[in-house]
Amino acid sequence: MGVSADQDRTLPRPYVDDAMCPQRLVLEHVTSRWGVLVLIALLERSYRFSELRRAIGVVTEKMLAQTLQTLERDGFVHRDAKPVIPPRVDYSLTALGEEAARQVWELARWTERRLPAVEAARAEYDARRAPLD
Repeated sequence: MGVSADQDRTLPRPYVDDAMCPQRLVLEHVTSRWGVLVLIALLERSYRFSELRRAIGVVTEKMLAQTLQTLERDGFVHRDAKPVIPPRVDYSLTALGEEAARQVWELARWTERRLPAVEAARAEYDARRAPLD
């Protein structure tokens, strides 16, 4: 699915810490709050706008539209507007989008598996920071 461990070691470190790095902007789009959820939802199937909004949850129409437009511009999402009345627009992943969505999906599954460790770390941190009674 991804780059092998040996290949990964030979690649130069990405310069995402540089504000002008083009990869940084793509990374921000893919890992944004709504970008992650859109990519994961579209990994299942194509959606109409209103279906996608319901599937994702508490996202405003404006924010979802902006996210879809950004992901479409980056080549991750395909927008298929059908010339019917009422208008019908379907959103699906491109091949590039499916690849990105699978990476994001793996990260989401990792967070599910590691949530107990994160919660334990939070509790330990909070206990250290709590004022003495």
